[in-house]
Amino acid sequence: QVELVESGGGLVQAGDSLRLSCAASGRTFSSYVMGWFRQAPGKEREFVSAISRGGISYNTRYADSVKGRFTISRDNARNTLYLQMNSLKPEDTAVYYCAARQGFVVSDQVGVYDYWGQGTQVTISS
Repeated sequence: QVELVESGGGLVQAGDSLRLSCAASGRTFSSYVMGWFRQAPGKEREFVSAISRGGISYNTRYADSVKGRFTISRDNARNTLYLQMNSLKPEDTAVYYCAARQGFVVSDQVGVYDYWGQGTQVTISS
């Protein structure tokens, strides 16, 4: 089992940047595929990005809406997942969640992730 705690959210202006972090408990962080999801008010939770377990290199996936603006990364030695968000837009406003799943597939499906953090609010003003 893994416990996840997000941080780094806040209120910024359009065009600004934020970096989210997700600290994971336990000694098996490197064995989980990790993902970022977000949920805006009145909308379903949606995929943002995901990253493979690790090794020499990582496989990553991004939603089309964030491709080229967001970068996912992980530091397995620090048990931490990151999401660097640049050129933020008002439509990026949401609660951002990190999630972990066992297995190898870098999935964009909410239902296959086993563990979730409590979320961190990101608000982008225009």
